[in-house]
Amino acid sequence: MPYMEELELAAGLARVRTMMRLLDVPRDLSITALSTLASLERLGPRRITELAALEGVTQPAMTQLISRLEREDLAERLPDPADRRVVVVAITEHGQAELARRRAAQAKRLAELLAELPEADRAAIAAALPALDRLTARALTAIDPAAVPETPTPDLRSN
Repeated sequence: MPYMEELELAAGLARVRTMMRLLDVPRDLSITALSTLASLERLGPRRITELAALEGVTQPAMTQLISRLEREDLAERLPDPADRRVVVVAITEHGQAELARRRAAQAKRLAELLAELPEADRAAIAAALPALDRLTARALTAIDPAAVPETPTPDLRSN
């Protein structure tokens, strides 16, 4: 792919990320907090250092974030089953419910926007999802080879 097309693709994906952030209301949790919870849900319990690397923040910043998520009962620290001296962070049931609630509200707002597009545009967006999932998996693997879930993202379009 020529360099300019790669730049255009990167800019386009950044616009999609911005649009999805705009659809996320309320904004009582930071983007990093929501992303961390989603990572914990998708990947399972992780060490704070792993989460910091995944989210692109410092270890002290992630420690503070996890403390806040714990206070709000969205995440919890647990002993690592492989090494009881080590602590891992896991999402709580309340954290999973909060993510599900936010995703449902975001999906509703997105559906309203999609309904305004022609069918051909909606089909093109749906057709791009498997490739975007593979691209995301490759990006995660580049950061942390153990970060890719064993099962693929479910196809929610059939629900």
